[in-house]
Amino acid sequence: MEHFLALTELTPDGLRDLLQKALDLKAEWKAGGNRPLLKGKTLGMVFQKPSLRTRVSFEMGMIHLGGQAIYISPNEIKLGERESVPDAARVLSRYVDGIMARVFAHADILALAQYASAPVINGLSDYNHPCQGLADFLTIVEVKGWDLGGKRLAFVGDGNNVAVSLIFGAAMLGMDFAIAGPPGYELPADVWALGQKLAGESGSTLLATHDPREAVSGADVVYTDVWASMGQEEETAARARAFAPYQVNEELMAEAKPDAIAMHCLPAHRGQEITDGVCDGPHSALWDQAENRMHAQKAVLAELLSGDDD
Repeated sequence: MEHFLALTELTPDGLRDLLQKALDLKAEWKAGGNRPLLKGKTLGMVFQKPSLRTRVSFEMGMIHLGGQAIYISPNEIKLGERESVPDAARVLSRYVDGIMARVFAHADILALAQYASAPVINGLSDYNHPCQGLADFLTIVEVKGWDLGGKRLAFVGDGNNVAVSLIFGAAMLGMDFAIAGPPGYELPADVWALGQKLAGESGSTLLATHDPREAVSGADVVYTDVWASMGQEEETAARARAFAPYQVNEELMAEAKPDAIAMHCLPAHRGQEITDGVCDGPHSALWDQAENRMHAQKAVLAELLSGDDD
C-alpha cells in the first residue's frame, strides 16, 4: 500500500487484513500499550477543514505508536492559493514521513499523492472518507462478526462522501447496502456503478430508494450523517426541508432488527438527522465508532510508515 486514498484501492482481502491489523492494535493498546512501531516517525497533518476526531485520533494514534504528529492549519498553507498543491507535496515530503490531508476537493488529495514522495492519507475529501469508512467497518465487525453476508447496512440521508466509502466497503465485504434519501441527493452514478460491480463480485445486494422505512427494514446497521456538510452552508435551509422525513429516530429504528446498531460519523446535529433517543439509546454505537477512528488509522499508519508485517 503506497497511499491510502480510497477503500477501493484495496482488494477485499486487503481490506480485511487492514481491519484485522486494527483489531490487533486495539487489543494490544487495551492490554497495556502499543509497540513503538513508528518511533522517530512524524506525520504532517494538513487541514483545510477542521475536525475534532480527525485531528485527535491521528495525533494520539501516532503517539501510541511511538511517533509524533504536526498540525498544519488551513492558513499555514492555503493549498492551491498561497502555494500550489504539487509544491506543498514536494516540500512536506522533505520534512515528514507521512502526510494526512483533510481537504475540500478530491483532486487535491490526488495531486498530493502524485507529487509527494511520502505516503499520503486521505483524511476526508468531497469524494470519499476512507478513514471513517475503515473505522465504521471495524465497529461493525466487532459487533456483528466477520460473516457479513446477508447482513444489511442502511444509510439514511445524503449520498455524500461518507456514503461513498460505506457502499464500497459494504460491497467489498459482502454486506448488503441500502440507501434512502430525497430525490436529487442520490449517490453519484459512477459510484453506484462501481458499487454494483463490487457487489456482483462479493454476492451482496444494493438498494437505492426514497423510502427510509424500506431501506431500514430488517437492517443490522442504521447509519446517518449531517444533512449539510462543510462547504454547503448556503444549502442548509433547503436541505433541512428536503431531509426532514429522513430523521433517524426511535420510530425508524423500530423498523430495523431488534439488535441493530445505530451509527453516525459525528458531529451530530441532534434533533435534525438523529434524535437524542437514538444517540444515547441502547442501539447507539456512536462512541465505539468514534474511538475506532484512532485504532483504524493506527493500522493505516503502521501499514504505510512502519514496514512492519506482523
